[in-house]
Amino acid sequence: MPRRILPLLLLPLLTMPVGGQARTLSARIAKVVTPVANLQEVTVRLEWPAAAESGQLTLTARRMVAPDLGYRFDNLTWRCPLQRIAQPQGWRCEGEIRSAGRKPLKLGIDLATASTDAVLTSGRSKLALHRNAAAPDITRIDLTRVPLAWAQALLAQAWSDANLKAGQMSGSLNIHTPDSQPLRVEGRLAFAGLGLDTPDGSIAAEGLGAQVDLDYRKSAGLSLVTVDGSLRGGEMLVGNGYIALPATPVEIRIAARQQGESGWEIPQLLWNDGNAMRAQGSLGFDAQTRLRDADIQVESADMAPLRPRYLSGWLGLFGLSELQLHGAMSAQVQMRGGELVRAAADLREVSVIDAQQRFRFDGLSGTPVFSAGAAVDSDLRWRGGEVHGLTFGAANLPLDSVGGSIGLREAVTVPMLGGGLRFEDINLRPPAGERGLEFDFGLTVEGIDVGQLAKALDWPAFQGRLDGRIPKARYANDRLDFDGTLVTHMFDGTVQVSGLAMERPFGTAPTLSADIEMDDMNLQSLTEVFGFGEITGALDGSIRNLRLVDWKAEGFAADLHTDPNWKGRRRISQRAVQDLSSVGGAGGLGDSLQAQALKLFDDFGYRQIGIRCRLAEEVCDMDGLRSAGKGFIIVEGSGLPRLTVVGFNHRVDWLTLVERLVAVTQGESKPVIE
Repeated sequence: MPRRILPLLLLPLLTMPVGGQARTLSARIAKVVTPVANLQEVTVRLEWPAAAESGQLTLTARRMVAPDLGYRFDNLTWRCPLQRIAQPQGWRCEGEIRSAGRKPLKLGIDLATASTDAVLTSGRSKLALHRNAAAPDITRIDLTRVPLAWAQALLAQAWSDANLKAGQMSGSLNIHTPDSQPLRVEGRLAFAGLGLDTPDGSIAAEGLGAQVDLDYRKSAGLSLVTVDGSLRGGEMLVGNGYIALPATPVEIRIAARQQGESGWEIPQLLWNDGNAMRAQGSLGFDAQTRLRDADIQVESADMAPLRPRYLSGWLGLFGLSELQLHGAMSAQVQMRGGELVRAAADLREVSVIDAQQRFRFDGLSGTPVFSAGAAVDSDLRWRGGEVHGLTFGAANLPLDSVGGSIGLREAVTVPMLGGGLRFEDINLRPPAGERGLEFDFGLTVEGIDVGQLAKALDWPAFQGRLDGRIPKARYANDRLDFDGTLVTHMFDGTVQVSGLAMERPFGTAPTLSADIEMDDMNLQSLTEVFGFGEITGALDGSIRNLRLVDWKAEGFAADLHTDPNWKGRRRISQRAVQDLSSVGGAGGLGDSLQAQALKLFDDFGYRQIGIRCRLAEEVCDMDGLRSAGKGFIIVEGSGLPRLTVVGFNHRVDWLTLVERLVAVTQGESKPVIE
């Protein structure tokens, strides 16, 4: 209740004798207008019993609106015992105040000659208001453990979408409401456990602690806010950005403005998290709080805390939420109209390590620059690293950037496994608008040692050389497609990989698809490496429509068979017969002459060997050279003694088949007799 209203309502009472008969005073007021709030359809009723020291005051209003503060109360009722106070001379009334749809509160007012004091309480929460006649345009508010929900209407004046969910605040505010002058709210506040969100979920905070000096002004559609203080603990979400604040204070300084219905502009911004990150500059948002313009400078003397505190949200989009960073860097970023126009970094001995061991870069240094306009030359280098267990050596990348793309000025060879990967024509385009990250490059594989490759991937001890050329690889819409063919020369034959593509290469559950062709591979050398018994001859075959999900086979159509044009000896050992029987689910051995022959001979002649598998839904449909009654022929014998291996299990569980293959290569298999 403003100090100038209550005396007006109580004026008849001031001349009443305290003793004598009981008196009742009633008043109806259509509208009360004050600098802070307007009341409509106000009624005041005061009942003062004879010889009593206090009377019962009841004030009702159909509506109370504080337009500058954003508050509105309907069907307001306040009842309290009114009594005189001697020092300072005046009146006091304290009682319960109710409003439609709101929890009852306790309101106490002290009205003295030169001041007005009001205290609103709910449990341990207290909001105290003080006005002094010497400064009638200033209202002081003191807050003690006040629920942040009490400030919802005030916050809505500056940020209509924000919804305060939790937290308390303490401190003091001065509200300046001079006639015909802008509203101003300034003071110092401390927040604990602050929680808020927006209807679309794009902005949220939980458990945030803060201590800030606040200055908010509003006039003629212009809002100005300055915040100077520190944040401590809690979490924040802004779009895809997730921030987990440390327990140590983070210094902040913000100056913001909004004109009419346009978005907020932040011409001054400071975020100081010590050695982890210091950022300063300016930001601009559109009416939907989307980032429109930015000029930001960032410095990090210790990059290790950056990912858990600031980067996990954005990195999570690429499946890198646990990425480890070490070293130091500085960077500058400029955005205009929601698109990146320039970005420059100074990297100083930076290490980037994927927690899932998919890749690692050591000793990243240089000053790479991205430009959406004029051409800029820069460089990037590293000491070494690793990709999926494959180590690579040092390299220096000369870069140029122009028109929104950054790439190599010249081809670069990265040493790897006794050979190298030669990258050509790299072009990278950062996300812009609705378009995500895109890049393309040419790649030549030069003399990779297959022995080193097999050892790094824990494969059998293959030997050979891997060469090939990918004229163009393209990444867009989270998919990486390769043109061209990779050729591996091994076991006196060749393996060609074509149609290579990856979905979600940087995300969770990456998917690889390819077609593989094998030609003239020496079976004696191949079976020796796999520990599969001994077979002489040459192997041809294909694996079509290969699909790996998270590096596990999900589907393919495999056809492996001996080369009918082989001119040398065609022999298969007893051990190889047993292994093929185990893998193929062969039957027909039992106590037959063929079973007895296995005990008499070390190896046998064959005419042809073939096995096929079509994998789908974790089941392999098995087949061989041709049908043989209810079965299929895996080994067609030749000469005497004649030995034929027939499979009868047309459908094999994929995991069971893999277990059999592992057992075969480890020498643990036994013939499967059905």
